[in-house]
Amino acid sequence: REKGVTFFLIEHNMNFAMELCNRLYVLDYGQLIAEGSPEEIQDDYKVIEAYFGREG
Repeated sequence: REKGVTFFLIEHNMNFAMELCNRLYVLDYGQLIAEGSPEEIQDDYKVIEAYFGREG
């Protein structure tokens, strides 16, 4: 961050990605379902649903 570098990371470990990045884009089956800060992503219903399942 100090050097102003941007990089693209594909990662399934959400904890790792949230610690490393200040902006995230979340895909579910190739579709963008959320974008935002780690705080916004962790509270996003679509992200929670994609990672923990949908209620039947």
